[in-house]
Amino acid sequence: MSTTASSREGTPFDPYPPDLASCRRCPRLGEFREHIAQVKRRAYRDQQYWGAPVPGFGDPDARLLLVGLAPGAHGSNRTGRMFTGDASGTFLYASLHRNGLANQPTSVSRDDGLALKGVWITASARCVPPGNKPLTEELNNCQHWLRYDFDGLPNVRAILALGKIGHDAVLKLYRDRGLKVTLASVPFGHGRVHRIDQLPGAVESGAKPLIDVYHVSLQNTNTGRLTPTMFDEVVALAKREAGLG
Repeated sequence: MSTTASSREGTPFDPYPPDLASCRRCPRLGEFREHIAQVKRRAYRDQQYWGAPVPGFGDPDARLLLVGLAPGAHGSNRTGRMFTGDASGTFLYASLHRNGLANQPTSVSRDDGLALKGVWITASARCVPPGNKPLTEELNNCQHWLRYDFDGLPNVRAILALGKIGHDAVLKLYRDRGLKVTLASVPFGHGRVHRIDQLPGAVESGAKPLIDVYHVSLQNTNTGRLTPTMFDEVVALAKREAGLG
């Protein structure tokens, strides 16, 4: 899998530019991610944690963009790759593999050979937040990096929002680009397809169809609110919207 792609401006797309690697726009998150990397979890005490903003990951020619919440404390904040090394990633990548969008069903480290097909994964926040709850100001700060991925992936045809925070972040991005859309007019709903690409101003803002799915958090997958079958159905729907089969 290549690590670069052509942006809309024709310049190389680097998923981990130096200013992301050194980003401290949110002091609370910077301190927390680094604290977690120091104290570690006992099971991983012999590992070096990433402890920095986590870059997007996937196929640079992606037609489907997945927008999650934020890195997990001992998952992505440890491994340095989106949804890698924790239960959320186990659930997500198994589904992507079943749907033909990943070459393997597991994701344990950055060098485990995982490659995505037609998919790119990004997040509303690039640093792990305390309690898995980024503040509104922090999400607003991180819109800069969400825009960075959007602008660097010219082939995206549909967006899959993993949870309401991802959904809201996508709408804010398009609203900032002039699209007249609100959280009330486009409410989050599992399995819904929002045709924001058909709204006035959609072409100018670059809006794509937005599909919602419950987040792959343990709170949802362990309680049965989100089952593998439910998730697979929405992933298959998103694939069709993106023209991936």
